[in-house]
Amino acid sequence: MSNTVRLQAGEFDAAAEAALLTRGRTDIGAVVTFTGICRGAESGEPIAALTLEHYPGMAEAEIARHVEEANARWPLLGVTVIHRHGRIEPGENIVLVVTASSHREAAFAAAEFLMDYLKTRAPFWKQVESAAGKNWVDAKSNDDAAAERWTKPSGREAAE
Repeated sequence: MSNTVRLQAGEFDAAAEAALLTRGRTDIGAVVTFTGICRGAESGEPIAALTLEHYPGMAEAEIARHVEEANARWPLLGVTVIHRHGRIEPGENIVLVVTASSHREAAFAAAEFLMDYLKTRAPFWKQVESAAGKNWVDAKSNDDAAAERWTKPSGREAAE
């Protein structure tokens, strides 16, 4: 099992990270990658950048705890989560989630679970910079609703 959690200011290469997770492995039958990218508009208004702040040490530990929860819920063979912080301009990567399993169902479900967590509960604060100034972004109810589906036991948990 290979788990990687990294918070960094600089860019990452999604393909290289997925290759690193799977290199030399013949037990992996599915890899799901999700890359979140900074959009050039927020609520229809152009933006210059996002600034993501986090609590160093706590953020990594919390993300690692949710990676472990994903490993408990699904038969995963590896997980990589990379989240950037600092100033991020439109078109730049923000977050990468890579999940590997023998079968696609587990890899897809775990990637969705981790992204829903990162959007709603990970200790990050997001500020949007636009022509109108800088504004902190509030949580969105649709993101919270998406995360709620994971409070119920998964099929694997229900069977145990």
